[in-house]
Amino acid sequence: MFKRTLDFSLALTVLILLLPVYLLVAYKVKRNFGSPVIFRQTRSGLNGKPFKIYKFRTMSDERDAQGKLLADEYRLTDFGKKLRATSLDELPQLWNVLRGEMSIVGPRPQLMEYMPLYSPEQFRRHLVLPGLTGYAQVNGRNSISWQKRFELDTWYVDNRTLWLDLIILIKTVKMVIGMHGICAEGEATMSRFKGNVKL
Repeated sequence: MFKRTLDFSLALTVLILLLPVYLLVAYKVKRNFGSPVIFRQTRSGLNGKPFKIYKFRTMSDERDAQGKLLADEYRLTDFGKKLRATSLDELPQLWNVLRGEMSIVGPRPQLMEYMPLYSPEQFRRHLVLPGLTGYAQVNGRNSISWQKRFELDTWYVDNRTLWLDLIILIKTVKMVIGMHGICAEGEATMSRFKGNVKL
């Protein structure tokens, strides 16, 4: 309950303080991509429950002759790359925090299609609210493997404290300023999780 109060207070404060930035980014997204400005996608939340995550759009809607969306590397523009590098595309998720669907710190919410692919140990990442940033984000972000990311997520579940959250927030600021781990090697963003390798 105390963390929820902190989450709500911090999200509301940041949203108010960054309102001019929010409006400027929304204007720029509108200029670059048109409507809608906000990208919505279903992700897995607490206990695997689905919810709609909000982000500023960073990709165009370009499609092939069959009407299928082109790969990320063709739709991610220079403007979109800058938004991702600075994490400004994540600002609308403050609304998810205010609604109680996300926390400031926690495992990043993933696609619902990954749910059947998790091992029982990996699924434990859903025992806490997903976060705007997390332990895996400050230990490699998108540059680490899915297996390593899930290991860090479950470690956070078992060791979370308000002090650890503070450390993660401080490291997040450093990561964003340094623009580290923005994408996986050889990928425009991050490769899809296809399940665990069976030995």
